[in-house]
Amino acid sequence: MPLLLLLANPPRSRRDKAKLNNDLLPKLSRWFAAHCDGEREHSSGISIQTTDNPGWWVKIDVGRTELVDRDFATVSENIDAGGFPQGPRWLHCRLKDGQWHGAGDETRLEQIIATFLAWAEM
Repeated sequence: MPLLLLLANPPRSRRDKAKLNNDLLPKLSRWFAAHCDGEREHSSGISIQTTDNPGWWVKIDVGRTELVDRDFATVSENIDAGGFPQGPRWLHCRLKDGQWHGAGDETRLEQIIATFLAWAEM
């Protein structure tokens, strides 16, 4: 489901939402596996970590993939000009120097991963 469609038409039922959420990690795993070539995975990968704001930070190296030259429209919600959260609910996804960065408050991990996958699967 494309990102814009996902945001405009969120899952209506608990079952639909659970299915969407259950698909995220397998999809991300498949994307990663498809880009392993015996070399790339030694220096490039995916990291998911917590932040102290509290929140999540997902970093995905897209170097040596078809995504390296693809445009990504930065997603910012409650982020100041310096890139810092302004309030308890925030989201910031961007592409910088061959790395895709997605960060958000403690409720946004699924949305961060879904945002990357929607862009990667275009």
